[in-house]
Amino acid sequence: MSNSRPTYSSSSRDCPVIDGVRQIQRIAVRNAEVGGIAINRALPTRERRTVGAWCFLDHAGPSVFSGSSQGMDVGPHPHIGLQTFTWMIEGEVLHRDSLGSEQVIRPGQVNLMTAGRGIAHTEQSTGEERRLHAAQLWIALPAEYADMSPRFDHYSDLPCWLSDGVKQTLLVGELQQYRSPVLTFSPLIAIDLEWQEDGYLQLPLRDDFEIGFLPLIGAFGVNDEKFSPDEFAYLGKNLNRIELHGRKGSRALLIGGVPLNEDILIWWNFVGHSKPEITRAQLDWEQGNIRFPDVVGYSGPRMAAPQLPWSDV
Repeated sequence: MSNSRPTYSSSSRDCPVIDGVRQIQRIAVRNAEVGGIAINRALPTRERRTVGAWCFLDHAGPSVFSGSSQGMDVGPHPHIGLQTFTWMIEGEVLHRDSLGSEQVIRPGQVNLMTAGRGIAHTEQSTGEERRLHAAQLWIALPAEYADMSPRFDHYSDLPCWLSDGVKQTLLVGELQQYRSPVLTFSPLIAIDLEWQEDGYLQLPLRDDFEIGFLPLIGAFGVNDEKFSPDEFAYLGKNLNRIELHGRKGSRALLIGGVPLNEDILIWWNFVGHSKPEITRAQLDWEQGNIRFPDVVGYSGPRMAAPQLPWSDV
């Protein structure tokens, strides 16, 4: 037996093999708060910046609003160079954006906002529902699409099936005979997995995808290693399957994709390919440029951008 511990680079797509066993990078999620809701942030971290084009992953809840709390309330803020992907598990959230879109997202649905050259939006809990459980992810747009026109899409019907006691919902991409309608600009996959009974599941994978796995509820065996909701598992590339063990009621999110192999820079709510690109976007937001129109219907103030971490570009 070897006592060697693998080391990882945040840019490496491979997980080492030790004593014949492929290692899994174990990343502790970070606790934060967004719009009054506690979240666990799995991406980006110092250890891992991206998984395919997925460059951000927040797990919100499960939360129960108490007392006078109105739940989530995220005021107007800008985005460029990305798609925001919201998967609702419990509760309701109202999306508004500077295109004039106004859409309530409910359990089992996806909101996808493609920022392109620039968009602003808000998110608020709505209705009588006192619970919230959701995942929000960002997808970095490849450089050739980064300046595209913004758009908003809502998906209420996603491929869903039961196999080996696990309810599987294909959020993005293709798996076996199933295909998600969600718009993407690079090869990706995302699957919500909910165990209806104790059991074992083996999922086929594309070996050119790098893969990440986040427990949402319950504990899991991931290729015989145990993971809980405070950990993100990065499995790298060159896998043609993943083996998962879960107990009844457990839930998880699997994501993956072909690496973009482009420089991706994230600052505040912007995703770009250079510092000047992000600096220009921040100045446009601060100066009220038409690039980021008002979000009609929201009565609160716009978010103030934090100071840029660089001065000269």
